[in-house]
Amino acid sequence: MATDTTTDDDTTTEGTTTAGTTAHGTTTARTTTAPTTADAIGAPSGAPRLSTRDRLVLFVLCAAQFMVALDFSVLNVALPALGSDLGMTDSTLQWAVTAFALPSGGFLLLFGRVGDLFGRRRLFLTGLALFGAASLLATLAWDPASFLAGRALQGLGAAAIVPTGMSLLTTTFAEGPARDRALGISGTLLSLGFTVGMVAGGVLTDAFGWRSTMALLTLFVLVVLPLAPGLLPESRTPDRPRLDIPGAVTVTAGLLSLIYALSTAADRGFGGADVVAGLTAGVLLLAAFVTVESRAAAPLVSLPMLRRRTVAWGNLGGLVTFSMMSTVVFVLTLYLQQTLHLSAFETGLVFGVQGVLSAVAGVRAPKVIGRFGARRTLVGSLTGQGALIAALLGLDAHGGSVWLATAAVSLASMCHLGAIISYGLIVTSGVPDEEQGLATGLVTSTQQVGITIGIPLLGVLATTSGDLLTGVHTVMALDAAIVLAAAALVALGLRTGRRA
Repeated sequence: MATDTTTDDDTTTEGTTTAGTTAHGTTTARTTTAPTTADAIGAPSGAPRLSTRDRLVLFVLCAAQFMVALDFSVLNVALPALGSDLGMTDSTLQWAVTAFALPSGGFLLLFGRVGDLFGRRRLFLTGLALFGAASLLATLAWDPASFLAGRALQGLGAAAIVPTGMSLLTTTFAEGPARDRALGISGTLLSLGFTVGMVAGGVLTDAFGWRSTMALLTLFVLVVLPLAPGLLPESRTPDRPRLDIPGAVTVTAGLLSLIYALSTAADRGFGGADVVAGLTAGVLLLAAFVTVESRAAAPLVSLPMLRRRTVAWGNLGGLVTFSMMSTVVFVLTLYLQQTLHLSAFETGLVFGVQGVLSAVAGVRAPKVIGRFGARRTLVGSLTGQGALIAALLGLDAHGGSVWLATAAVSLASMCHLGAIISYGLIVTSGVPDEEQGLATGLVTSTQQVGITIGIPLLGVLATTSGDLLTGVHTVMALDAAIVLAAAALVALGLRTGRRA
């Protein structure tokens, strides 16, 4: 029998039979042969049937993730109507997005660790309740201050929901086919949420006004929150080490500074004093965080975990696939409406096709991972995403380009889904249950930061170009090059040992 030979401490070199107990008391056993590398992650090919209770747990967790992803984009097309109604100027209006992005990205790692120590279910429910109340406040907002307060509280609730929801998922469903399937569904809905938000935002705003976009999020919480307490198991680490306060302060402040600077740069460019100060402070604070963690007795982030090949290279793949795909969606929205002069409804149809094919990819991805392994799926998905984005260099000012745009972005999104699911499996595989909140906090931080940084870094090239079509071509060329380069780096970083 062929086996892999490697020297990493996060791999094993022999076949084993393991037994585990799910959160509901069901004992499972499975045999794994030579799970020596990231290639072996997700290798089982047959996913077991989920019980009714497991399906309800999956529904609650995935609905919450979908809701947060929806919130990232549902308000975008409603911003002009929002500004007119509440009397917000263009310079103030960008805070409708930034006020949510700051706490949702800045507090992820902290809340992921707090959930590990004091109870993931408890923090998840608290985040849901806060998110629902904040959405209601934003719906009923009477002036800019009340609306922005609602958005900031939404972001804080999202920062509690996302890492705890992911860690509840990975601790509820045993590593192997069941977790592959659960993460496949979760990854699909996460990507769909961003796309559906863009379509739903336009439809709701035209039909009912901008407040309906926030009311939709309130309704989501009213459906999910009553189901969650009776379904979700509580989980935490067996002991309760002290929370790393210096690490929490430096990483949270560093992420807040970076996200503020990048979000502001998307609107005003990188030349502003506040942007430069934010970027500088963010880098210095994150450097201080690394120093603090190397000396802490109970660190917020385990530096040895960050040095694992699977964690480091898996998260690189996740960061690139999220940041570059969000940039493509943003730039194509401008191109379709301003260059091809499509209506908001017609633009929505283009992204509707993308959403349908993304759902198909989410269903098929676990089977692909089961056949080829998570490493090959991640590398292949990134390669496919980059090649299809490169195809968008063929866009021109003629109406026929809408077919190229629809086909390329839809197929690229299918590859994007494969990358999302496989990188999540790679990063969380083999991590003890007591550190799942940390691992999934890293995964979700990668997602949130990726969604946040892509548009400021590349999308601004399209909006500041004298000719939009030229700007689109520049963005697509750089985007494709970055994704393809990342595919090569991830393939090298997660390389398998020589076959015996």
